[in-house]
Amino acid sequence: MKEKIREIIIGLGADVCGFANIDRFQDTPAGFHPRDVFKRTKSVIVIAKALPRGLAYVSPRLVYKKANDINLEMLDHISYKASLEIQRLGGIAVPMPSDGPYDYWNAEKSEGRGLISMRHAAVHAGIGTIGKNTLVANEKFGNMISLGAILTDLDIQSDPPAREMCLAECRICLSGCPSQALDGGSVNQKRCRQYAYDTNQRGFDVTVCNKCRINCPRVFGV
Repeated sequence: MKEKIREIIIGLGADVCGFANIDRFQDTPAGFHPRDVFKRTKSVIVIAKALPRGLAYVSPRLVYKKANDINLEMLDHISYKASLEIQRLGGIAVPMPSDGPYDYWNAEKSEGRGLISMRHAAVHAGIGTIGKNTLVANEKFGNMISLGAILTDLDIQSDPPAREMCLAECRICLSGCPSQALDGGSVNQKRCRQYAYDTNQRGFDVTVCNKCRINCPRVFGV
């Protein structure tokens, strides 16, 4: 069943698919546990889709922003279609939004949180590890990935953890962040948002900075 589901998800266009049994979410904060969304969750299926490497060589302002949005939309479509396929296999599946919408918002800190932490789910599912830049890096695709997830009542064994990707002595993202929003374990979303995102004169949302991603030694994996 596990490998059949992985085959379906890869066939739908995902680049990576990993599985995390619910027992790996024991330390998840209240309100953000998969069972806070779907009480019958026994496993979380995490999917990743790679961004084109060429995005690391151009200004992030317009091209990167658009491509990233497309990647997230494709993940949502994959999660949705895969959930229907899992249903046909006899399970119940809930496709999770890869980004928005979500409810949690701290206006003072400009801090938002997804329904579940995609990053931590990806670590639990063996997709990759979280770097000091707070991004998940995969061995094959580096940190140039977007993440999605599916909750299911199927009891599926977890995949083994990924090898550590972040270089212990590296501080490139910490010292290179223009807004000093990184501390090695978390990101100050207010500082990051104020610097990294804007709107141009035409009214389009633009991305001003993605240095924590593209300057990372693991941007393209190992």
